[in-house]
Amino acid sequence: MPVTTREWQLAARPHGEPTPDDFRLVELERPDPAEGQVVVRMLVMSVDPYMRGRMNAGKSYAARWEIGETMRGGAVGRVVESRSPDVPEGALVLADAAWRDVAVLDARHVRVLPELPGIPPSYHLGVLGMPGLTAWVGLFRLAEFREGDAVFVSGAAGAVGSLVGQFARLHGASAVVGSAGTKEKVRWLTEEVGFTRAFDYHDGPVAQQLAQAAPDGIDVFFDNVGGEHLEAAIGAFKEFGRAAICGSISGYNATEPTPGPRNMFMLVTKKLSLRGFIVGDHADLRDEFTGRVTELVGSGQLVVRETVRDGLENAVDAFLDLLRGGNTGKMVVRLAA
Repeated sequence: MPVTTREWQLAARPHGEPTPDDFRLVELERPDPAEGQVVVRMLVMSVDPYMRGRMNAGKSYAARWEIGETMRGGAVGRVVESRSPDVPEGALVLADAAWRDVAVLDARHVRVLPELPGIPPSYHLGVLGMPGLTAWVGLFRLAEFREGDAVFVSGAAGAVGSLVGQFARLHGASAVVGSAGTKEKVRWLTEEVGFTRAFDYHDGPVAQQLAQAAPDGIDVFFDNVGGEHLEAAIGAFKEFGRAAICGSISGYNATEPTPGPRNMFMLVTKKLSLRGFIVGDHADLRDEFTGRVTELVGSGQLVVRETVRDGLENAVDAFLDLLRGGNTGKMVVRLAA
């Protein structure tokens, strides 16, 4: 009997907000592994905001998904068959092989992960993975965080933003302010994560709420949202303020060009630095990040939260919910025990 695998494919390119009709779940015959390949059963997969750009036809920093092809993304799995001496059967691995339950992969394209007692495999997709490294790189390299800085984080209750705030607090920030989309997320940020202040951006103009939360201004801005948040941060910056521009989720589903901040002249008058970045360009910091953050997780100094959905069949719903702000912390899809 042939061995099959279930995989999600892109069925259509969305116009505006994606819908379930843009995806298709298929069952395919799984090939036998060739020499140098491994068979990986996925345990957990990631859904991330950047994936929205992969649905578009235009060029982006991540390769676009082609219509009719199986989609890709970060996933952690267990090797169930190996024809490579470098990746043994039973190894826990990270691979660009989300959106499927089993994959046959070249061994050179998977990374063997350490078995960390008490730390679930999903953490390699969040706090110990790409989102965690993004937070680390953006705060310390791009925004050049210094002890005593006042920090503002947009989208602060997400996988990246919640870690940015904690990294800043643990390294001596004078204040950490965050924006989020619900009152429950605001409470989580201030009561559990350790933000100094937080606000719901639905409650009024962001600039006004930021001025109340950080009356003395901000030194560092970590932006996951763009739009009104970026304009507010520019207005709140002290002289020589620095911003790490990570994402602009407020405009990901826009069908027309979105207006930019109206106060860009302040970049000159306040002598500001705004730096966009892609985490893949900063892989040289991975060892430093992994060592330090593994210690922080193991010692309980970091608050880590996941929003978990079960089953490959629910992966699209998890992704669409993520784009609507339905997650607190990292959104993952659990595929197997």
